[in-house]
Amino acid sequence: MLVMRPAQMADLADVQRLAADSPVGVTSLPDDAGRLGDKIAASEASFAAEVSFNGEESYFFVLEDTDSGRLVGCSGIVASAGYSEPFYSFRNETFVHNSRELKIHNKIHVLSLCHDLTGNSLLTSFYVERPLVSSVFAELNSRGRLLFMAGHPERFADAVVVEIVGHSDESGDSPFWDSVGRNFFDMTYAEAERLCGLKSRTFLAELMPHYPIYVPLLSDEAQEAMGQVHPRAQITFDILMREGFETDHYIDIFDGGPTLHARTSGIRSIAQSRLVPVKIGEAEAGGRQYLVSNGQLQDFRAVVVDLDWVPGKPVTLNAATAEVLGVGEGGSVRLVAV
Repeated sequence: MLVMRPAQMADLADVQRLAADSPVGVTSLPDDAGRLGDKIAASEASFAAEVSFNGEESYFFVLEDTDSGRLVGCSGIVASAGYSEPFYSFRNETFVHNSRELKIHNKIHVLSLCHDLTGNSLLTSFYVERPLVSSVFAELNSRGRLLFMAGHPERFADAVVVEIVGHSDESGDSPFWDSVGRNFFDMTYAEAERLCGLKSRTFLAELMPHYPIYVPLLSDEAQEAMGQVHPRAQITFDILMREGFETDHYIDIFDGGPTLHARTSGIRSIAQSRLVPVKIGEAEAGGRQYLVSNGQLQDFRAVVVDLDWVPGKPVTLNAATAEVLGVGEGGSVRLVAV
C-alpha cells in the first residue's frame, strides 16, 4: 500500500534520490543533502509546533510503499509564501497607448514584477516516480496535502498559489529565460535554477528589471513559452486545474511557467471533503476510489481506498487500512472522491 506521511530525517537519502530525478525548475527540491536536510528539519519543527495562524512553517510529505519501505514521491506546503523575503512573480497586465491626434489606440501586453502573492500559502516540491505519473497515486501525492490543509485550516492562508515548471528543452534551455533573465545574469537557465535551489530565488529576483517588460519586444519563442507547462509538470497542472485553480494572472519570473492561484475555501478537495466516523469491518467490494486521511498532525496519514460509502453514513474500513491510518472503531477520517 502507498501511504502519504510527514517526512522524517531518516528519509533523507531516499528524498535526495527523488530530487535528483526532478526536472530543472523545481528549485524546492535541490539535489543537495544539506538543503534537503534543512527542509526536512524545518518540516519536523513545523509539525511539532503549536500554531494558530499561518507563519514561517513548512510541511514536507513523502509517499511511501509500506511493503518495501521505499519512497516513490514527495510534496510540500509552505504556510506563507515570502514570509521572510518577498515572493516575486510577473503579473500579466495590459497598457493602453493612445494618441488622440493620430487616432491610434493600442493595447500592449506587459509583464510587471510584483510580490502580490506574498503571504499566500504555497504548494511546492511535487514529485512522483515516472511509472506513477498517470496513476491515482499522483492524485494522492498532490491532493493528500490539501486534505491536511482541510483538517488544519488555522495553519494556512485564505489563498493558495503554485508555481508550475515552465517550458525548457531537452538540454535545459528556457526560451523565456534566454529572452529576459539572461540579459541580466550571465548564466544559463539550468545554472540559475540550481543556484536558486541552493540559496534563494529572491536575490536573483531583486536584480530583475523592476519596470514593465513589453511582451512584443521579446523573442517569438519566449512569447510562445509564456504560460506553457513543462511536460513532466503537466500532471501537477492538470490535477490542480481540476481542483479549481486559476492560471491567467501571473507567471514565473524565470521560465514563464504559469503561477496558479485559488481561494483556499474553494479548492475542491477542501470544499468537498467530509469528516466521517469509522467502522472497522470488511468493506464491500466495488464502490469508487476515495482519498482518505486521518486528520492528525505529526502522525498524519493519507491513502487511496476503494469504498462503497454512502454520504451521511459511517465509512467501513478493513483492519489493514485502519492500521495504516492509525484510526480505530468510532474514530473519524476525512475523505474526498478521486
